[in-house]
Amino acid sequence: MFMILPIRTETAIRRPPHVNYLLIGVNLLAFALLNLTVAGPVVQSWCKQHLVFSSVEPSLHQFFSYQFFHADVWHMLGNMLFLWVFGNSVNAKMGDGPYLFFYLAGGVFAAWTYALVQPGPFHLLGASGSIAAVTTAYLALFPRSRVTLLLWVFFVHFFELPAMVLICVKIIAWDNIVAPSIGPGGQVAYTAHLAGYLFGFVAALGLLLVRALPRDQFDMLALWKRWHQRRAFAAAMTDPSAAAQARFGTVARVPSDDARKREVEARQVDTLAALRTRVGELLEERKPAEAAAVYEQLVAEDPAQCLSEIRQLEVAREFCAAGRFPQAAAAFERYLAAYPRGREVGNVRLLLGIIYARDLRRYDIADEHLTQSMEGLHDPTRRAQCLEWLTDVRAALGRPAPEA
Repeated sequence: MFMILPIRTETAIRRPPHVNYLLIGVNLLAFALLNLTVAGPVVQSWCKQHLVFSSVEPSLHQFFSYQFFHADVWHMLGNMLFLWVFGNSVNAKMGDGPYLFFYLAGGVFAAWTYALVQPGPFHLLGASGSIAAVTTAYLALFPRSRVTLLLWVFFVHFFELPAMVLICVKIIAWDNIVAPSIGPGGQVAYTAHLAGYLFGFVAALGLLLVRALPRDQFDMLALWKRWHQRRAFAAAMTDPSAAAQARFGTVARVPSDDARKREVEARQVDTLAALRTRVGELLEERKPAEAAAVYEQLVAEDPAQCLSEIRQLEVAREFCAAGRFPQAAAAFERYLAAYPRGREVGNVRLLLGIIYARDLRRYDIADEHLTQSMEGLHDPTRRAQCLEWLTDVRAALGRPAPEA
């Protein structure tokens, strides 16, 4: 005897799955009414005539009632096992009301699809379509989960498989596509099973997509998103420049294959290094005006250039002292961009706010810098100065005065 059965999943159930318990109970009761002699032949005959789905003029209620009846005890026990293993987690994730609607809708879709595909009159019964929908809903909601299986040959052995492998390979592909094609299919409605699987997976993904179900980092959509991100990153890393920057940062530079271009790049690097060195030398020689002039040559060569924290401030202050306020503002802005956590950030923002308000009449930018400066200044005198300028700027903009 050879048997493999799922017995539990590793998914944590955070609230009692009341509806799943109820569905299992109703299925067991319906099986007793249809199959056990205690129900009586009259009751059994009436159930088979009116509650089993009939393809010849089916009643609306049969799309729902057929889901709770099974042909034999093994049919019923197998379905209830799968409903218990996978349904509890799906019920807990969806909530009781939505889960009940989802379960019934999966069964309706399975019967409708089977009726479209299957020629000739037939009778359909069993919860397999509904439970197939629940099984693939579990796959969409918990694709990284692992399922514990019981292997029964001449001994009993327990092992685990990823839910994605078990559901896609074993339950859907092998049990419903491969096995029926190589052996007798019997009276099993495999088309209804496949329709249920399709409905459950697509519907669960749709609920995740529109946020009708709470998203997390483990559901199928999150898995797809990370896969696409890895593909995009791998594609980006085929560019040598991007790979170098990912490894070494924005200072990375990939040598060009063109000898002439490499020569130009090397000359530019040498020029920038020479200009930076010259600025430092002039500042050490106490020649700030000449240093500022060389600095202008440096940023003309490469606008992204920024000196060390102290030297950048010295050059910016020299521009300010010389009354060259646009150049001063640009130099201070480069300092803030390069050293956002610098010790002088608060004072620099205050000075920038004053320059933009007093000298450049850019009150909107002045408001931004003065507001941020207020948050970082602790010296009472500086705060009072900043508050005074910010009050004037807000008045010029027609905005409410700041709170002291």
